[in-house]
Amino acid sequence: MRSSAERARPGRGRVGAVLAAAVLALSACSANGGTEGVDGQTTSTASTTDTASPTDAATTTATPTTTTATTTTPPPPPELPGGGRTIFPTYRLVGFSGHPGSPALGRLTGDLDVAATRMAEQAVPYAEDRQVLPVFELIATVAHPFPTEEGDYSGRSSDELIQDHLDAARRAGALLLLNIQPGRADFLPEVRAYEKWLREPDVGVALDPEWAVGPSGIPGEVYGQTTGTELDSVVTYLARLVAEHNLPEKVMVYHQVAASVVVDEQLLLPHPGVVPIKSVDGIGSQAEKETTWDRLMEAKPAHVHPGFKLFYEEDLRTGGPLMTPEQVLDLTPLPEYVLYE
Repeated sequence: MRSSAERARPGRGRVGAVLAAAVLALSACSANGGTEGVDGQTTSTASTTDTASPTDAATTTATPTTTTATTTTPPPPPELPGGGRTIFPTYRLVGFSGHPGSPALGRLTGDLDVAATRMAEQAVPYAEDRQVLPVFELIATVAHPFPTEEGDYSGRSSDELIQDHLDAARRAGALLLLNIQPGRADFLPEVRAYEKWLREPDVGVALDPEWAVGPSGIPGEVYGQTTGTELDSVVTYLARLVAEHNLPEKVMVYHQVAASVVVDEQLLLPHPGVVPIKSVDGIGSQAEKETTWDRLMEAKPAHVHPGFKLFYEEDLRTGGPLMTPEQVLDLTPLPEYVLYE
C-alpha cells in the first residue's frame, strides 16, 4: 500500500504532462507580473493579505479562564458502637466473657445472639446513671496445662472465630475485647498477633496475668504474674495504633485475682487514647469479694478505672447468692466495668 504522500503525487503519462505544462504557464505569468486575460490585456495578480488593524487589536480581550476548585470532604472519624469517641464518663461497660465450646469460661458461648440478649437483660440495672455499652470479652488466647505447638502453653483463636464474634458484637452494639491468657508467652507479642483486629475502632484487649506463668510454670497449677512495666508496654503499643489510625479510645483491661498477680502497678503510666481498667476478679461470697475489692483497689493508679467481675457459678460455691447489681453499685470506688463469667 502506498503512503498518503505517494497517493497525493501526480501520476505519469498524459495527465502528468498536462499538469506540468499548466504549472510552467502559471510560473511564466507570475514572472511577468500578471496574467493575460481573455481580451489579451494584462491584469494585476498582486495578492492581498488580511491584516488586523490596530483598532481591532485594541478591542480584542482575552476570555478569562475560570478554575473550579474541587474539595473532598474527609469521612468522619470512626466512633464507638454507642457513638462518640471517649469511653468515660459517658458509658458504663457491662459484659459477658467466654470461649466457644467452653461453658466453664463464661456465658459468651453457643448462640452469640442469644448470649447478647441475656447480657442486655443483665445490664439493665446498671443503666440508671450512665448509658451501658455492652462488651463481648472473648478469651482469644487460651492457656493450656500442656505444651502447645509453639511450646508456650497457650493457643490463639482463628481469624474466622474472631470475625464471628466481632460480627455478633456489632449486631449487639457492643465492644469486642480480646482476652489474653498467655501461658509462658509474654503479653506484648500475643497482643501484637491480633493487630489486624486492634486496628478496628470497636476492638480492645483484656490481659489475664493469672495465666502468665513465666518460662517454667504450668497454667492452672500456679498463679501467674505481670508488672506495671509490662502493662505499660501494651498500653504504649495500643496508643500508637489509636494515633496512627485516628481511632476512638481503646480499652485495655487487666484482671487481678490476688495482690501477687500484678506488681509495681504504679509503673503503668497514662497514655492518650487508651483507657486502662483494673478488673478485680475476687471469688466467693459478697463479704469475700468486697474484702478483695478494698485490698486491690488500694494499689490502683489514679488514672486507671475500676472494674468488677462476678462468677455465676464459682461465687455460689460458698453457699451465698450472687451479688446483685445494686450491691455492685454500692462499691467504692464505683465500678465502671462489670463483667460476668
